[in-house]
Amino acid sequence: MTQDFRRAPLAELAHHDAFIGRHIGPDASETSAMLQALSVGSINELIEKTVPGKIRLQEPLALEPAKSEVEALAELKAIAGKNKLYKSFIGMGYYDTHVPHVILRNVLENPGWYTAYTPYQPEIAQGRLEGLLNFQQMIIDLTGMDLANASMLDEGTAAAEAMAMCKRQNKKNRSDAFFVAADTHPQTIAVIKTRAEHFGFEVVIDEAEKLADTECFAALLQYPGTTGQVRDLTDIIATAHEQKKLVTVASDLLALMLLKSPGEMGADVVIGTNQRFGVPMGFGGPHAAFFGFKDAFKRSAPGRIIGVSVDSRGKTALRMAMQTREQHIRREKANSNICTSQVLLAVMSVFYAIYHGPDGLTRIAERVARLTDTVATALKKHGFDLRHEQYFDTLCVKVGRDAQRGFYQSALGNEINLRLVGDDCLGISLDETTTFKHISQLLNVFCAGDHGLDLHELDAELASGNLPHGLPDVQRRTDAVLTHPVFNSYHSETDMLRYLKRLEAKDIALNHSMIPLGSCTMKLNATAEMIPVTWPEFGKLHPFAPIDQAQGYSQLFTELQQMLEACTGYDAVSLQPNAGSQGEYAGLVAIKKYFEHNGEADRDICLIPASAHGTNPASAQMVGMKVVVVNCDAKGNVDLADLNTKITEYGRRIACIMVTYPSTHGVFEEGITELCAAVHNIGGQVYIDGANMNALVGVAAPGKFGGDVSHLNLHKTFCIPHGGGGPGMGPIGVAEHLKPFLPAHPVQPVPNTDTANGTISAAPWGSASILPISWMYIKMMGQTGMLEATQKAILNANYVAKKLGDHYPILYKGSEGFVAHECLLDLRPLKDASGITEEDIAKRLMDFGFHAPTMSFPVAGTLMIEPTESESQPELDRFCEAMLTIRKEIAQIESGDVSYDTSALHNAPHTQDDVMQADWDRPYTREQASRPAAWLKEHKVWPSVNRIDNVYGDRNLVCSCPTVEEYRS
Repeated sequence: MTQDFRRAPLAELAHHDAFIGRHIGPDASETSAMLQALSVGSINELIEKTVPGKIRLQEPLALEPAKSEVEALAELKAIAGKNKLYKSFIGMGYYDTHVPHVILRNVLENPGWYTAYTPYQPEIAQGRLEGLLNFQQMIIDLTGMDLANASMLDEGTAAAEAMAMCKRQNKKNRSDAFFVAADTHPQTIAVIKTRAEHFGFEVVIDEAEKLADTECFAALLQYPGTTGQVRDLTDIIATAHEQKKLVTVASDLLALMLLKSPGEMGADVVIGTNQRFGVPMGFGGPHAAFFGFKDAFKRSAPGRIIGVSVDSRGKTALRMAMQTREQHIRREKANSNICTSQVLLAVMSVFYAIYHGPDGLTRIAERVARLTDTVATALKKHGFDLRHEQYFDTLCVKVGRDAQRGFYQSALGNEINLRLVGDDCLGISLDETTTFKHISQLLNVFCAGDHGLDLHELDAELASGNLPHGLPDVQRRTDAVLTHPVFNSYHSETDMLRYLKRLEAKDIALNHSMIPLGSCTMKLNATAEMIPVTWPEFGKLHPFAPIDQAQGYSQLFTELQQMLEACTGYDAVSLQPNAGSQGEYAGLVAIKKYFEHNGEADRDICLIPASAHGTNPASAQMVGMKVVVVNCDAKGNVDLADLNTKITEYGRRIACIMVTYPSTHGVFEEGITELCAAVHNIGGQVYIDGANMNALVGVAAPGKFGGDVSHLNLHKTFCIPHGGGGPGMGPIGVAEHLKPFLPAHPVQPVPNTDTANGTISAAPWGSASILPISWMYIKMMGQTGMLEATQKAILNANYVAKKLGDHYPILYKGSEGFVAHECLLDLRPLKDASGITEEDIAKRLMDFGFHAPTMSFPVAGTLMIEPTESESQPELDRFCEAMLTIRKEIAQIESGDVSYDTSALHNAPHTQDDVMQADWDRPYTREQASRPAAWLKEHKVWPSVNRIDNVYGDRNLVCSCPTVEEYRS
């Protein structure tokens, strides 16, 4: 019955419209029922029994009261309005672009795409995997390389990873120098320099022609150059190969529609950004970078690679290939600490290519080239000289020292952004959004207000071939690209819409059901949080536009930093790292810089507990630290006795300890303050991995109980969606003494930073355009909501642990018998008794419509469950019912009533092909196979393939698109 609110106070009426109740799953009655199931009288009692008293906060968070969705959006809209959208001709790898509306609405704004997790469970991720395979095919085609990975974080990161891979790969050259062409984007050079410093490499920056005279193990060349020059690199690369040097080429996808491919010129690796293929500039991100390479490098290539395999019925199926390369498996021996892809942005870029097709992309590229020719010709007619006569979309105009600033300021006065190049040139870069009106306004800046030319007549002359072009015929590519049917089939909006829907329907995302992945925190990504991402005030701003045009962003950054400081107890926050892995790296670099500043550069040991996140050891070795593992005790806690032994052994060589809190084992370790004190006593630093901050906000603060630095996964605790495996954000919070060592940027200065600290990401504030998501989340939750989210996350985890604990042993618990925000189910006894593995359970859960918990991490033979605060009790009950039904099926195998080989568990997941086959000879019914729970009669997500053969896929590595017939087989 509807409540009678006629006599309720206004504040109570308003509360029912508050966001907190929308974000948090359990309502008051569900909360009461779950507390009763746990035999706990209140949520506060549960927290007291779960979180050690000595670290619990005694004061409320220094945050404002919660705002409604309407209020928060209005406030953010006012902030966004402070950004000024000038026409930017800056270039440097960032271009305005038209996002096709069918992709904008059905991918970027669609929770079916942006709330999915990394495709570790490929049978329910075939849509995203097909998108990523298409992406790899696109990169292979355009770069002329043998293979490509499934994207990187940004162009600077891709270049740095290419440098590291070339060092691993080039066994014939013992040099420690890396050559970078002087006409490389400056932000890329900055990221490379930072990475090289901690690898012990020397970076040599010089003109590309000097490569032959430079001792080095590899080189990076930009093509076209940052100031626009296009030149054939064939001879430079050939000479480098004769000298046993490897060559990476940084390139541009739109240019490669017209230009001879780097692969044809002999490149070993090709990198760049996909941003201009339908991804907004967003003041720097998120964007996908591409990474193509020769077949010989496939075992040492960074990042994820999507491969073609087969399922148990022999049907073509896709999966992430060669996962043994991943950092959580190889730990300090990993090739890189970055395996993250920018999935959402990568698939957006390839959908852009699919929608336009090769002809459409060529038309866009030719139009940009023609407009650039028009500007070049017009400038020459008015007496200006160009630095380069061969170009694609970028001109470097010689204006002289005395006139440079005057032209630049005149352009600003006309709301036009140009690039300052040296002290006597201006850079002009055009893109697909540029029109005749734009270039007419631009030319007026150079021509004292009136260029006086008929641009249409000039264009006609260029089209007739009567005037010179920036791209000579000898430099144009002659091979066909994007010939696969997928790039030639979906050019009408109807066809594209249906293709996107077919792919989406193959995947499970948060819009279907809970995703109970431990350590990944798959919580609600609220619509109100996502809406500002596509506002043009945030999306259309160039990252290197003058900062006075980005006052809205500046305010957003300042406020978000203050809110994150309040949530963590730290004194400062850097927003630059654009992934958790980048955050770990940035935090360790800050620690290293701090010790160097103090004259303690010999501190080179990083202590890492055996329970730590797999990225931690890889990050430590990336900054040149030696990893020393600290053991865990029988209860899963860091063994403080072993810690003290390590401290005694290594003493003042210890730089830091990296500890995840609460632990990856799902408990609040009671010895955390003693651990911090022990490391601090010998002058070391404490890095608290922020992956599990969802169990801390409002309850305890790492900056208060001993942490010196933490990275924050905004795509976990602070609601940025995972995007199918990216984007993410990994800002770092630091104590006051580390504040002077936060990362900087050479192009767009970051306030209160020093460029000597290095640059972590290509853009100064990382993936700036998704930061409004976290700003909105904290604003709408407010002081009490942020605390309640943590409390309910802990409640939900303990409720699941309680319901499952009598049937699956809970591996680790706290001293009072409770878990933190996640719990580990120990499946090893069941495996010994029945042969059933954690993979069998994971695949069977697909038949129930659930994504599996985290498998075999951090302990082999376990499942790690994290329900998050966003799931209601009925959804938790459905998941538990699925797990208990599976437990009964295991019991039938244990008793001998059903054999393992013929069981539903062993044959899971079940597809429509299975249940439609004429002869059903299995010892369980079709209903039990495909609808083992009552709710599946209302809604069913069908796995599109059966269990995938991983071994076959790695033995027969194919990372490009199969034929359409193979997909249909």
